Amino acid sequence: MHKLRFRQIHLDFHTSEHIPGVGSKFNADEFVDTLKRAHVNSITCFSRCHHGMIYHDTRFAEARHPHLECNLLNEQIDACHAADIRVPIYITVGWDELVARRHPEWLERMPDGSVSGAPPLRPGWKRLCFNTPYIEYVIEQTQEVLDMFEVDGLFFDIIHQGPCVCQYCLAKMWEQGLDPEKQADRLALAAQTVDEFKRRMTAEIRKKDRDCTIFYNAGHIYPHWRPILDTYTHLEIESLPSGAWGYAHFPTTVRYARNLGMDCLGMTGKFQTVWGDFSSFKNQAALEYECFTMLANAAKCSVGDQLHPTGEICPVTYDLIGRVYASVEEKERWCEDAEAVADIGVFTPEAVGKQDGRVDSSMKGVYHVLVESQQQFDVIDAESDWSRYAVVILPDKITCDDALAAKASQYAKAGGALILSHKSGLRPDESAFALPEVGASYVGDAEYCPDFVRVREAIGEGIADTEYVMYERGAAVRPGEGTEILADVWNPYFNRTYRHFCSHRHTPVAEKGEFPAVIQSDRVIYFSHPIFRLYATKGVRFCKQIFLNCLARLLPEPLIRTDAPTTCHITVNRQPQHNRHVVHLLHYIPERRATELDTIEEAIPLFNVALEVWLAAEPTKAYLAPTQDELHVDYADGYASVTVPEVRGHQMVVFEA
Repeated sequence: MHKLRFRQIHLDFHTSEHIPGVGSKFNADEFVDTLKRAHVNSITCFSRCHHGMIYHDTRFAEARHPHLECNLLNEQIDACHAADIRVPIYITVGWDELVARRHPEWLERMPDGSVSGAPPLRPGWKRLCFNTPYIEYVIEQTQEVLDMFEVDGLFFDIIHQGPCVCQYCLAKMWEQGLDPEKQADRLALAAQTVDEFKRRMTAEIRKKDRDCTIFYNAGHIYPHWRPILDTYTHLEIESLPSGAWGYAHFPTTVRYARNLGMDCLGMTGKFQTVWGDFSSFKNQAALEYECFTMLANAAKCSVGDQLHPTGEICPVTYDLIGRVYASVEEKERWCEDAEAVADIGVFTPEAVGKQDGRVDSSMKGVYHVLVESQQQFDVIDAESDWSRYAVVILPDKITCDDALAAKASQYAKAGGALILSHKSGLRPDESAFALPEVGASYVGDAEYCPDFVRVREAIGEGIADTEYVMYERGAAVRPGEGTEILADVWNPYFNRTYRHFCSHRHTPVAEKGEFPAVIQSDRVIYFSHPIFRLYATKGVRFCKQIFLNCLARLLPEPLIRTDAPTTCHITVNRQPQHNRHVVHLLHYIPERRATELDTIEEAIPLFNVALEVWLAAEPTKAYLAPTQDELHVDYADGYASVTVPEVRGHQMVVFEA
């Protein structure tokens, strides 16, 4: 496995050909000294950008930036290598404005004939099709880079292919017997095209360089990449929380990516918003949280910046990054070769093609429920090893084909516990349950919406003895013999329609309904409502509480027990080579202070946090890292117990055996 460095910069340099004096003020010594003061030990620098401009001497003379005043990339690499700073090289693929203007026939075309990307009179990028001769140019330019430079790694960006109907895609679909009038066939060709590009490019690279790292960026890590992962050397998770990604994207994505057998890197930005936001600076507390969350999830760190066209590096930016990376450097010893420890697996809706956004709403809900209750979990798919987990959750929409149903049944028969909600566990056509272990028959959609739920005593802890409204339509299921009912559905007087309605929102509760809301059959619990989406969209605390009460029935001894507030996120990693466990406590609170983004302005300290960690053996000692201040530790019934005197943003607690 290729091992990445912990403190990386991704140095964007998308520079218009209309800007003069490019690289005119680049000073190699100043550049490297600034990076060293900021504790940077790897930096991705540019060969070719989205404008199509190349930033070094090249045989592709038409693409060399017309106002480039130095051999910029060459000077960056030479200076950094002399200081033992790694320099992966950036090459754009999906966007290249120079090529788009010169070869409009290479652009992606939508079924209505329009060009994919920005329209002619708006600024922005246009998408190039990977089935056109453009890809030959990408390969040739990459080969030149490999011939010219000592290449540490290659970072290919904008690896997307849409459902294109350009002349090249049409010819390929006809050749393969695909129907270009069908969206499914267009998407199938698009996926095949991207995979073919990755395979071909990796093969071409390996003809010249057997060792450099390779990454193909699409702004996310996808389950459908599994068959093509051998074309990568590592994974980078582009996730700028102040942009469209939000604060739930990286933590959910890394919990999937970290189990794919590769080193992982998290990538945020120094910007107040997103890429290309010049002269803006993220709050230090926000950058701390984002980088320390990477460490807490067994990933390395990368911070995005953009170099000024003159080549001058911004000292204020690197003062900010340096304050954070100095702390990262101090903590690396307890993060090197770390493995996440989890007792819960959450099946991702992406694996069944049902995600409804960059972060699926149901996944966002289950993420918040679990991190707010300090549970330890991975995100999994059908190819993951479920036997690693005491509980597997199928949130809201995970319908099961024969293969997935067989895997879930085998897991349950081997003693694993399942939690399913709403449409999860149904056959793909939603006609019936695919899992007999649910212990119920599926009737169909609930008659009333919204209806109400009232819990029974078995899961009533912390819940008032009354009905709670459920804002989305649930499912009607009929429990089988031996299935325990844990909560009941109550119905309103009628559904709200133009013919009859009551008050401003919905009709009040009238009577107990025919069907249950929550059932348990052996070690399988089913919720008839989409409780995770409800928590994500409406913040219904009742949904979180009934879930946690049910989880406690299946997982009475979780990995972590604590009195920390819900705002404190806790993860557990282990370092097998050192025979130790490292618990990360993070207490930063993202807030929606602005209309467009969440941010963090300060870390709010916690004091005297009680922490219990389930460990198979009694630890020989416990201490804080990186200060190594020892803690008194007790051990009983499998739990090592300490009191953490203070959590000021991020605190690591180490248990050594």
